[in-house]
Amino acid sequence: MTINDFLSYLQFERNRSERTVKAYGDDLMSFEAFFKNLDCQLSWESVDSDVIRSWMESMMDKGNTATSINRRLSAVRSLYRFALSRGFVERDPAHGLTGPKGKKLLPQYLRESEMDRLLADDMWTDEMSDVRARTIILTFYSTGVRLSELTGLDDASVDFAAQQLKVRGKGNKERIIPFGSELLQALRHYAERRDEATARDSQAFFVDDDGRRMTSQQVRSLVQRHLSRVTTMKKRSPHVLRHTFATAMLNNEAGIESVKKLLGHSKLSTTEIYTHTTFEQLRRAYAKAHPRKG
Repeated sequence: MTINDFLSYLQFERNRSERTVKAYGDDLMSFEAFFKNLDCQLSWESVDSDVIRSWMESMMDKGNTATSINRRLSAVRSLYRFALSRGFVERDPAHGLTGPKGKKLLPQYLRESEMDRLLADDMWTDEMSDVRARTIILTFYSTGVRLSELTGLDDASVDFAAQQLKVRGKGNKERIIPFGSELLQALRHYAERRDEATARDSQAFFVDDDGRRMTSQQVRSLVQRHLSRVTTMKKRSPHVLRHTFATAMLNNEAGIESVKKLLGHSKLSTTEIYTHTTFEQLRRAYAKAHPRKG
């Protein structure tokens, strides 16, 4: 069995993105390099749990974070589950192993006042670059889509009449996300300006100045640049806007199950981290306002 057997399974049977497949490959090659360095005769079939524990200890000694170690361990677990199911191995040496526990960081997000300021008309011109940038930021904030989902939008993904987006998320799963009148107006205005200014070479909804589908890096750079206008926090990425969407929804009494579906989470526990964020707001409000806060 080789790493490529597993990566091919992820790509062609599980429909995982190129970026996800590469991340798995990098983590698995890291482990393979480790056990080959221990003993060049070792293989994926002959590795035991002690080798995996030694690998984790080695990563901890090098100062790797708990998050990084657990991500790599998860990749190894996934490979062995696949290998066991296909008969490549007779046992799973990663079964029952747990990684180090680390402090779970709360997601970073922008306050509503910061988003109001960023989206205010006086912050933007009617230049095509500004129209596109504001529409992209408003799309993230209004729908909570992932970066890959936004860059994957086609004309057919945007239903103006029904006011909804059709996106393909992790595992190629499709979901429908409604949006409001403010985003509807912005999307229509952007589409009109885009068609006037650009000859497109595809049906991509968001395109660059040359009419090509915008890349993840282009969108990431755009978001970082414009978030810098209203916040000094270190992380200024599209994912921060996704966090901001989820936090705003929960703060305004949306049910957690609804937010889970809108975000495309497969597990409720993934969405529940946002309830900790809103609880921290409640804690600060209590500490500031209650007459007997102690």
